[in-house]
Amino acid sequence: MWAPESEISSIAFTNMRHSVSASSGISTLSSCGDPERLPELPPGDEQRLQRAALNLQQKLILREWLKEHRLQHHYSRLVAIEVTTLEDVYWLEDSRASQILGKDWPAWSSARQKLPTSKPNLEALKADLWSTVVKSSQHQDAWTWGGMLVVSVSVAGLVTLAAMTQPSLAPEARHSLLQYVTGKYLLPANCKVHWDWTDPARVGGTMCFTVRFHQRNGQAYPICDTDQFFVEVTEGTRKIVTISELGSPTDPNNANIAKVKFTVRTAGQYKISVLIGSSHIAGSPFLKTFIPGPMDARRSRLIRPASTVVCCAGAPTSLHIEPRDEHGNACQFDADCDPIKGYSIDIFDLHGHHSDKFASAITFAYDKVNTRISLTALFPEPVCLRAVVSYESNAIPNGDFDIIVLSSSDTTLVHKNIASRKHNICYEAKLFSIYGQQRWTKPRKVLCYVGPKQVTIKEMILKIIPKRIATFRLCPSTKFHFLPPSTIQMNNSHGAIFIIDDGCQPKIELASKERNVIAATFTHFLLKNIGGSETFKDKQDFFYHEVRKFHSNYYHEKLSLKVQRDKILESSMKATKNFSVSDWCGNFEVTFQGEQGIDWGGLRREWFELVCSSLFDPRGGLFCTFHDKRQALVHPNPNRPPHLKLKHFEFAGKVVGKCLYESALGGTYRQLVRARFSRSFLAQLIGLRVHYKYFEQDDPDLYLSKIKYILDTDLDTSENLELYFVEEMYDQSGQLQKTVELIPNGAKVRVTNATKNQYLDALAQQRLCNNVREEIDSFLKGLNGIIPDNLLSIFDENELELLLCGTGEYSIADFRANHIVNGGSAEFRRVLGWFWAAVGNFSQTEMARLLQFTTGCSQLPPGGFQELNPRFQITAAPTFGNLPTAHTCFNQLCLPDYESYEQFEKALMFAISEGTEGFGMV
Repeated sequence: MWAPESEISSIAFTNMRHSVSASSGISTLSSCGDPERLPELPPGDEQRLQRAALNLQQKLILREWLKEHRLQHHYSRLVAIEVTTLEDVYWLEDSRASQILGKDWPAWSSARQKLPTSKPNLEALKADLWSTVVKSSQHQDAWTWGGMLVVSVSVAGLVTLAAMTQPSLAPEARHSLLQYVTGKYLLPANCKVHWDWTDPARVGGTMCFTVRFHQRNGQAYPICDTDQFFVEVTEGTRKIVTISELGSPTDPNNANIAKVKFTVRTAGQYKISVLIGSSHIAGSPFLKTFIPGPMDARRSRLIRPASTVVCCAGAPTSLHIEPRDEHGNACQFDADCDPIKGYSIDIFDLHGHHSDKFASAITFAYDKVNTRISLTALFPEPVCLRAVVSYESNAIPNGDFDIIVLSSSDTTLVHKNIASRKHNICYEAKLFSIYGQQRWTKPRKVLCYVGPKQVTIKEMILKIIPKRIATFRLCPSTKFHFLPPSTIQMNNSHGAIFIIDDGCQPKIELASKERNVIAATFTHFLLKNIGGSETFKDKQDFFYHEVRKFHSNYYHEKLSLKVQRDKILESSMKATKNFSVSDWCGNFEVTFQGEQGIDWGGLRREWFELVCSSLFDPRGGLFCTFHDKRQALVHPNPNRPPHLKLKHFEFAGKVVGKCLYESALGGTYRQLVRARFSRSFLAQLIGLRVHYKYFEQDDPDLYLSKIKYILDTDLDTSENLELYFVEEMYDQSGQLQKTVELIPNGAKVRVTNATKNQYLDALAQQRLCNNVREEIDSFLKGLNGIIPDNLLSIFDENELELLLCGTGEYSIADFRANHIVNGGSAEFRRVLGWFWAAVGNFSQTEMARLLQFTTGCSQLPPGGFQELNPRFQITAAPTFGNLPTAHTCFNQLCLPDYESYEQFEKALMFAISEGTEGFGMV
């Protein structure tokens, strides 16, 4: 015979009266939380007891919902008409509800409309309401409400209720009844945070805060790994890696403490969330502000258009400094701080002597609107000088520049030259020497032509026949060097002396009375050609604008391109064989034969990736590396397989030109070249002269085994090393094939200390340039058909790599999955954990520096860290407190031991920032 739940509950209470005394108080009754001490009930009674407990929970949830909407005084009326759950609220008719609620009917209607309609969302709401019931200080109602029913359920049913509703309980309710009643469990709301810094704090340091954990009853709670303690620090969408140290291994009184450390290098507002499970502790999330640090001369930049600043006598010229802290944040200045304090400028004449006469010609001021330092140059008379801008005696990296001060008449002449459409602007000069040749005892009279594209030096034969001596492109790599006049030259009135050097041909030394006008005209033409500034960002914007302008007559219309995936290179060359420049500027709509798919941009990007991989992967044979390491930089292969012709290099140039054109269009068309070109190859694309220093990055094995050895050896006294100006060519089996003379009669010219640099430069010219001349010419033929060479020449080789390949994208997960650890001591494991915490906070630039420091190159192979060969190695160094060291030939990073994370991170950052040049650094 069926009995109501209230009767069953009373029966249960009666069955327990022999084992639990009602007068013992709630603390004694709570001992029934131990399942082994609970009385056994018949299965039917146990099920009815569970239904009674669930019914009680639903009523408490309903009452909490009414309380949230200030309708709790209608609770008894609703229960009387059998509205005991949130589900019942849905089915209560509006007419009946309006009669019961009266003037509160609008509030009821609004609250009911906000109830979720889906079951999962409704269950989530009920779980939140039940958590509130448990947390509420009014939870004692659960022991007294409803008479004997609730008492009996409190004793025997809450345990069952906790088991039934475990997923929907608040974290603090997921404990035994004894813990709940006595408050002996971790309560997030009772946990406190102590900050070791005051807000706002400066960036750069290791920030630390302490979390103290307490139980609900206020007692200390010993924290451990199973308590799901979690800290998340974010700045916008960027997450900051933290280190958490739980408890104290030496002091038991600090077992309830966790220390959290993290590093901040970017100024801004950070959100710090401190959680236990999914519950925030008191006050979490916290908002903390970090402000820039003090000015750092190494990271600040002088904003000037070119390496030579042209001024007009008597007229002010403005330059600007962007003050940055050591992490690159724009500096902020307090009201009581003098922003220009610490800045100085040294003025030198061409002899290198301090010029006191013009010491006050440049003044500093603070531009509050743009938060930068302004320099105003005002020179009273025409002069040629050199200036060095410093901050606290540390020179700003690009703060060393030449100053040409023109007279008002010369200024007018220069502007007239720039505005003129004639390209025959020329000035008389005297040619003293061409470097690499014998110096003439008597200077030769020449004409110096300055145009918008080039500077040409010509000599007139018989005063009527012009003979070109040298031509220099008008690009940033062409430099003017101003020299002081010698006594003989001053007496002969040859004029002011200067050297022109473009880095790809011998320098020439000239003298002209119009030197300053020639240099100023060159500088103005240069700025006009590169968009007005020598910074990479400005040059990149100008480049993209000029590329779009150059191809403005060609429409970016869709052009079908059908290729075979398994023969991607051959089929692509065949499909584009008859393409004109207009076709290459089209919007390729790629179709892979035998595959279904519509190209909405994804197939085109996949085609670019596959073609670049086929062209530039050394396994393809068209490009090669200087050694057998797959991560090495690629270079045109002069010993390529017979089936790869020069037309393949021309096609490769067209693909690269297509990528640059697509990037100029911007948006989703932006396409990067996935390749790691050698620096010497990039230099030759923009016309720079190849020299021996390129071996350091292109072929580090040769650099270490031969180049560096020659540089460090005294060739004049060494009996073991006898070098001549020849290059010996060997085949793969080590047999000598032929000998190439690097200079005329080089086999008879011995290398000395005075000529070792000339020998090494000639060796680089032979190995890196002459061996692949045809291949590079074919590549340039394809590239320059789409991208004019004068636009590429505004970049240096490092900027060209950035333009082609973009910044590297480094995955920390890929890094952690593909590295080798050498060392297993407890101290090294601790340092290794610090290393991953530091790397986790690295920007892409800092990751590039770490790679450059360890591997010698900032770019990863196409396959990421997995393709580094040898793998990235992290090794324990047998030292304490020293800087980390690296061996680039082995991709090995050596980490010493340190006292603290702060000390380790500071040493690591200093090493990768200051030590990115050189190999095997110790």
